[in-house]
Amino acid sequence: MRPLDLTLMYWKTTCRSCRASHARSWLIAASPLLVLSIVCASNVSTAEPKGRRQKPLVPLPNVVAAPKDNPTTPEKVLLGKQLFFDPRLSGNNTINCATCHLPDKAFTDGLAKPKGVGGKELTRNTPTLLNVGYFDKLFWDGRAKSLEEQVLGPIQSPDEMNQNLDELEKELNAVPGYVDQFQKVFGTEATRDGIAKALAAFQRTLVTGPSPFDRYLGGDEKALSYSAKRGLELFTGDADCVRCHRGPLLSDGKFYRLGASFGDAGLAATTSKKEDTGKFRTPSLRNVAQTGPYMHDGSMQTLGDVVAFYYRGVPTTTSDGLPLDIQPLFGQSFSEISDLVTFLESLTGEPPMITPPELP
Repeated sequence: MRPLDLTLMYWKTTCRSCRASHARSWLIAASPLLVLSIVCASNVSTAEPKGRRQKPLVPLPNVVAAPKDNPTTPEKVLLGKQLFFDPRLSGNNTINCATCHLPDKAFTDGLAKPKGVGGKELTRNTPTLLNVGYFDKLFWDGRAKSLEEQVLGPIQSPDEMNQNLDELEKELNAVPGYVDQFQKVFGTEATRDGIAKALAAFQRTLVTGPSPFDRYLGGDEKALSYSAKRGLELFTGDADCVRCHRGPLLSDGKFYRLGASFGDAGLAATTSKKEDTGKFRTPSLRNVAQTGPYMHDGSMQTLGDVVAFYYRGVPTTTSDGLPLDIQPLFGQSFSEISDLVTFLESLTGEPPMITPPELP
């Protein structure tokens, strides 16, 4: 019998408490590929519905696929980059996309909640744009199904950029540089369709480089510290974070009611279904150490706060009587939190270097 078969036999036949106490040492010392094969196998229970079975943890692809009607070209990306930083996209020409998605803050703003064109505080935390092109549902409530659809939402929103699209088209077509660029890229004058496609093309380039965790997946045993390896074991084992945070983005892209706060309809605003009230999309954990504050309402300042919430802070009752999709991990020790945080920090890949371009 092969060593891997013996290891799996040991893993499956020992009790849960024994695994927690005895298996840790050999898991941490084992090779990364062996560790990932074991923890992924151990998280697939035959009692689980098929849709809940875990997918392996895998590296992030290098390139985001573009839709057939909007192929990525260098000229289109440059146009999108200029529009991203151009305050003319806001109604009073004072803010741009980068106001809330700052390159030096992992394309977030570092605030619990962003402020719109008039300085009014908005209701939801700014999600990062890093690796955003891999998602098939955008916004916390999933209301956009593509980047092309997503980018026009904040521009038109009265609370965010408050720009009328008819006026925006007129304003850009009064700029000779933009007229020339739109003609070269799309063969038309500046249109809302072209604006959306250019912005989407730029955002698809915001892909992070390999993180220490990716290098570990690739076979570099020294890429993770001892503490991070313990955190990985918890992440895929007893803490079961991988239940929702899996795949290349470490997000299943689904929607859950966690009870972090109440009063926001969440997914129900998109579906009009009561049972979707308070559900929000699982965020990516890529570069999560750089994207705080956390949760849809920005109510948690640090990764330690987030892990502590899952361990003890999940409420047992809700204000609307709807069930939560998680339960607090009362069986886990607070002493584990630092290892989980260390693992989460190992998910930081090099972000793309983006500097504001010269505007037409």
